[in-house]
Amino acid sequence: MTMLYRNNVASCPKWQEQMCKVQSRLHVLWGKYKPSFDFSEPEACRLDVPGEEVHVLDAGHFALDITDDEIKELLLGFL
Repeated sequence: MTMLYRNNVASCPKWQEQMCKVQSRLHVLWGKYKPSFDFSEPEACRLDVPGEEVHVLDAGHFALDITDDEIKELLLGFL
């Protein structure tokens, strides 16, 4: 399946269904200044995957350019 950015929103119900079914570990890193997503979305995932870790970063779309050390520590802690 080819992933195209314009198809992301339409694919969300499929991804949500898969998350509910599989219940694998989930780690969400969220830039609070990302304008195309609602701030409530990462917390809403907790309803589907109760053990999820959510971290809201002081960043936007290019969070790795701004908070790379913080992201590195969070990922290492998760793994």
